[in-house]
Amino acid sequence: MRTLLLATLVVTLASASACGDGSGPPPGPPGAAVVGHPVDGDTVVVRIGSAEEPVRLIGIDTPESVARDRPMECYGPEAKARLAELLPEGTRVLLERDVEARDQYDRLLAYVVRAEDGVLVNLVLVEEGYAESFPYAPNLAHQGDFDRAEHAARAAGRGLWPTCGGTDVPIGEPRR
Repeated sequence: MRTLLLATLVVTLASASACGDGSGPPPGPPGAAVVGHPVDGDTVVVRIGSAEEPVRLIGIDTPESVARDRPMECYGPEAKARLAELLPEGTRVLLERDVEARDQYDRLLAYVVRAEDGVLVNLVLVEEGYAESFPYAPNLAHQGDFDRAEHAARAAGRGLWPTCGGTDVPIGEPRR
């Protein structure tokens, strides 16, 4: 009888935890998240269950727009605005990991894929000239695609390339 009661309790608890408490998004595939807001052109805050996590889009680099110790860079505000257009608040995304889970600032490292249409956001930012290809070894799963996209964006004069020439062009003094 005691064993039967214990087994019933375990099944009941497992069922209750699988249903969730209704406070977060419904469970999804591994890596599922919901966009909160962009931080800059290559970092976005997402909700995973009830937790908020900053996510650094790996394999790319955009001009600075919010770093306290560095000046704003040419095309930084535009890159942040484009990321906000691609990933408005509430957008469901899949976070695809590579070798390393987090960077030195404790941000999740991921390739961000929109769940509704499978668009790899990291790649779009490079294709449109809002970001450059920037390898973060050993996280190199999509680096060839990013390199080709940057070459094409430069050749076509898209985005920051004709205006700034690159991502590290300061346009102001460091913010304190």
